[in-house]
Amino acid sequence: MKIFKRPSRGFTLIELLVTLTIAATLAAVAVPSVQSFLRNNELTAASSTLLTAINTARMEAIKSGQSTMLEPVDSAGSWSQGWIVFVDKNRNQTYTSGTDTLITQHPAVSSYFTVVGNNTATGTTPYILFDASGYAKTKANAFGGLTLNVQRNDVSGAEQLAQTRRVIIANTGRARVCKPQSDTDANCKASDTASDTQ
Repeated sequence: MKIFKRPSRGFTLIELLVTLTIAATLAAVAVPSVQSFLRNNELTAASSTLLTAINTARMEAIKSGQSTMLEPVDSAGSWSQGWIVFVDKNRNQTYTSGTDTLITQHPAVSSYFTVVGNNTATGTTPYILFDASGYAKTKANAFGGLTLNVQRNDVSGAEQLAQTRRVIIANTGRARVCKPQSDTDANCKASDTASDTQ
């Protein structure tokens, strides 16, 4: 008499536990990398959006022949809460609803990003101003080159520098984005009087 073995079906409990342990370990290693990748992409998008707003303001100033400005939406002067671009029709150097022409408005960046500036883009009433020729200016009509940093605030040290994008506006009004960690200091330094290197 022949004995036929019934083919086994499914997994044993041990095999299932080993498989789940391996899957959990791989997931624990992969999730931080995926999160860092996604936030890095979001950082690049946020700095590109800011650059687009700056270029829009400059082009609108040249096109309209009037001063155009960027200001934070937040009354406390935080760029991280979003910004507006407007034509300063009444020339009072601040946004006046109903009088000035609002070009665009950008909402707040994600909570794990911080946007900080120097020169006219810092303080309690920060701004970026372009005159009718497209030059970056101060409210006192001096040249106003400046720098804005878009950086992650949930990391620190060398990793924060790696997760920083710098928007540099030259006195001529030309703007660009660079990575301070990978670019040379001469090309991506935060300058009080940014020159046009392009």
